[in-house]
Amino acid sequence: MLYIVDDEEVLRDALGWLAQSRQIKNQSFASAAAFLELVHGGIPFSEEGDCLLLDVRMPEMNGIALFDILSAQQLTQRLPVIFLTGHGDVPMAVDALKRGAFDFVEKPFNDNNLMDRVQQAMTASLKASAAFDVQKRLQSLSQREREVLDLILLGRMNKQIADDLGISMRTVEVHRSNIFEKMQIKSAVELAGLLK
Repeated sequence: MLYIVDDEEVLRDALGWLAQSRQIKNQSFASAAAFLELVHGGIPFSEEGDCLLLDVRMPEMNGIALFDILSAQQLTQRLPVIFLTGHGDVPMAVDALKRGAFDFVEKPFNDNNLMDRVQQAMTASLKASAAFDVQKRLQSLSQREREVLDLILLGRMNKQIADDLGISMRTVEVHRSNIFEKMQIKSAVELAGLLK
């Protein structure tokens, strides 16, 4: 999903049309506050990836202030931000990029180049979402399951893990089963691939 936040209706419509020409679903917002309502309700991250095209200069809350809020909520990796501005300068662009913006594009822009960057941002969003999901699964493991997981990744067998941790082999088998279930994998090889 491409989210477009810009106070200029004509530009929102043009960007929406441009996105549709590439079969990119999009949703427009006339202000940062309107977009924040979506954020507060929980952004429905898309399986196709997500990106936010954000105007820098808007009344009430500008794009930089919205970006800061999204950054503080650690959303900008799963929702890469491409700033659009007709009034930007090099220091502003450098600062935005240093703080994690995906790109900084000056108006007027080349339509194809902008949509190429949007698609690249959506791909980056998918990778970040996958990493977030793996991290979330890891956090669901107990301390002992993490210890067993670390030893599985070292290639240790159940008997060796039981000896290393001073627990029974049956207990290791239960932990291994729980780890595989929580991590949504079926083998140690799959586990290693997921965590590399």
